[in-house]
Amino acid sequence: MTPSFDEPAAGAPGPGGGAPPPSFAPRGGLPATPAQPAPISAPAPRPAVDGSPRRRRWRWAVGTAVVVLVVALAWPVGLAVWANSKIERVEALRLGGGGPGTTYLIAGSDARDGGIADDGTTGSRADTILVLHVPVRGTTSLISLPRDTYLDIPGHGPNKLNAATVYGGAALLVTSVEQITGMKVDHYVEIGMSGVKDVVDAVGGVELCWDADVNDRDSQMVWTAGCHQTNGEQALAFSRMRKSDPTGDIGRGLRQRQVVSAVMSKVDPVPLLFRPDRQVALVDAATGALVVDQGTSVVTLGRLAMAFRAANGPAGVTGTPPIKSLDYRPGGVGSAVLLDPDTSPAFWKSVADGSLPPGTVGGVP
Repeated sequence: MTPSFDEPAAGAPGPGGGAPPPSFAPRGGLPATPAQPAPISAPAPRPAVDGSPRRRRWRWAVGTAVVVLVVALAWPVGLAVWANSKIERVEALRLGGGGPGTTYLIAGSDARDGGIADDGTTGSRADTILVLHVPVRGTTSLISLPRDTYLDIPGHGPNKLNAATVYGGAALLVTSVEQITGMKVDHYVEIGMSGVKDVVDAVGGVELCWDADVNDRDSQMVWTAGCHQTNGEQALAFSRMRKSDPTGDIGRGLRQRQVVSAVMSKVDPVPLLFRPDRQVALVDAATGALVVDQGTSVVTLGRLAMAFRAANGPAGVTGTPPIKSLDYRPGGVGSAVLLDPDTSPAFWKSVADGSLPPGTVGGVP
């Protein structure tokens, strides 16, 4: 077949030498329709939000969980900051490095205020003196120093240990205890005895035990031998009584450690976690009764509490240093407690290095 004059041969250029235009159609056919771009479709509508009760409950649960998490994280921090701001601080420690381990001096102040019964003592004295030592290795020890311990108070001559607080406050008491023990005190914590009542009440009372009938006018302790649930006022009298106790300061030290241990056993973190009102009451009572050195914080107090638990546990040591006489009368100071000068140095060295066997040490000579 020969090509027609109105149709170029196959492969022949169209007019102007280019390819035939798209609309050029072979003879006998309909013109081709030019290619059209695909129509732009409208975006698909977004699915409607599920407003079903189930979805709403889920969103509410997630939102609540987030709020609870924020509060759970922020509340302890805020409580700690608030507690730290409430604690009174004093200059109590001497400069210089300490020995191995950590030594806490815990003093109970018997200033006659805040509802404490008057027993004739004037001013503020250290009614309770506890040395709590955590060695690098070995047993943690909690040793009661009788307040009437006889010593040469630096700068003031021979007297009873609790007179150091009268002469020079916390700093002189710390120096005097360091002289007796040979250990540097790292942290000083003073507890107002009137605060014992508030703390015991804040934990809902504690159970205390004593195997003797007592009716002591000075401390106002009235007791029937055995174990009893006590409120704050009763626990305070229990921890202060000594004149109706034949062992004097030794027995009082035992009762004081029992009160503190009973309080700490009631401070269970799990129930407290769900009782913010109880947390606030406990922190308010405890911090209101405390005076500490400048370097002690609520974190330090937490470590002290753990050390106190360890000392009172089966692997710890509690008691007194070796005592030679409970009625030492050197003249000028009345009846005093004389520590054994021959065995005391070795005893305190064993406390420092943690080599004392677990159990109770010291006692009535």
